[in-house]
Amino acid sequence: MTPDTLAIIGAGPSGLAAARNLDRQGLSWVGFELANGVGGLWDIDGPRSTMYESAHLISSRTTTEFSEFPMGEDIADYPSHRELKRYFDAFADHFDLRDRFRFGTEVVRLEPAGDGAWDVTSRSPAGKQTERFGGVILANGTLSEPNMPSFEGDFAGTVMHTSEYRSGRQLTDQRVLIIGAGNSGCDIAVDAVHHAASIDLSVRRGYHFVPKYLFGKPADTLNQGRPLPARIKQAVDKRVLRLFTGDPVRLGFPEPDHKIYESHPIVNSLILHHLGHGDLQVRADVERFDGHTVRFRDGTADDYDLVILATGYRLHYPFIDPVHLQWDTPDSGESRTAAPDLYLNIFTQRHPTLFMLGMLEASGIGWQGRYEQADLVARYLAAKRDAPDRASSLECAIAGPRPDLSGGYHYLGIDRMAYYVNKDAYRALVRRSIEELTA
Repeated sequence: MTPDTLAIIGAGPSGLAAARNLDRQGLSWVGFELANGVGGLWDIDGPRSTMYESAHLISSRTTTEFSEFPMGEDIADYPSHRELKRYFDAFADHFDLRDRFRFGTEVVRLEPAGDGAWDVTSRSPAGKQTERFGGVILANGTLSEPNMPSFEGDFAGTVMHTSEYRSGRQLTDQRVLIIGAGNSGCDIAVDAVHHAASIDLSVRRGYHFVPKYLFGKPADTLNQGRPLPARIKQAVDKRVLRLFTGDPVRLGFPEPDHKIYESHPIVNSLILHHLGHGDLQVRADVERFDGHTVRFRDGTADDYDLVILATGYRLHYPFIDPVHLQWDTPDSGESRTAAPDLYLNIFTQRHPTLFMLGMLEASGIGWQGRYEQADLVARYLAAKRDAPDRASSLECAIAGPRPDLSGGYHYLGIDRMAYYVNKDAYRALVRRSIEELTA
């Protein structure tokens, strides 16, 4: 490789955004993707995909798509994974990106090689090889490595993570317990009511629920103007949502221990519909397994054939030493922090040619938010080439304290919120940084 060529790891939405924006700035790149095509987790046939047959977007088409490549008006408000795979294929073909990705190729090691270069070791059917690149963009996603909690006791039935779930047919005639009520857990519970012998949902805390439609329109397309202050938006939206969803506590959920938008809301009102119809029930947090019996912390117990862990995912970059990502173990010797410490969730202070894309969660940020991350990285690299003085301003910001990206919300201090931001605060700072690089 030439010293200026960059390596992109991953061909999902963030990897495609990286490729497109490097092209826009005339920067050379090579992509690596374990699957046989683009789409990332949305390719249900991919070897690391965690997709299931009934999966659809939980954000609407127009708030999720890439702005320069809109989905057609004939696409549903909340497209299925199949439609989204076709969308990413079309994006890659339209911008002529596909031929520079090496499909069926896994990156197994990244090592700094001095002077900002990186040695990238990859493995493909042709064998293993190491090549040198001028920089690396990590875009391999955040939803492929299951978070597997441990429980006291032993379960005599089957335990599986949602990452192994593909179809409601896997639940036929089973007594099912789902542990966790995130968006995937609720989706699977809705599937289960049509197949399982019984379905229970074990939860640790209460949740806020957002229906996909409000006043006949996709809920996330409303209030797209100037953002309201956090306190006002929380007060207004809580009242509006209660009119549409009712009180989940009445259906068995605990009272939430946080205000709306301080944790990612559940975009699934069908779960409330089925609770109201008696198709499933909410159970307390699990205390222990005892054969086929699951004992809950409220003193109740019941028997199950199948336990599904809807316990989310953890960040996973096994091909690079975490120290390069500023993902360190605390001095106390405790386990590693939940997420790398990166400026704008992109830039590390230790390696100016190592970038992260897609390590980002925010209600309503869509793929355009990832695209803007990629735009910032590409413009920074172009400025390093053409206008170093402009690049130095961003470098000073990267070296300084982390900005407040909360937008005034007090996010829950749990692992899955470790890289969560407010979309308006985040995108405003990213866009301002882009403007400063191009002024």
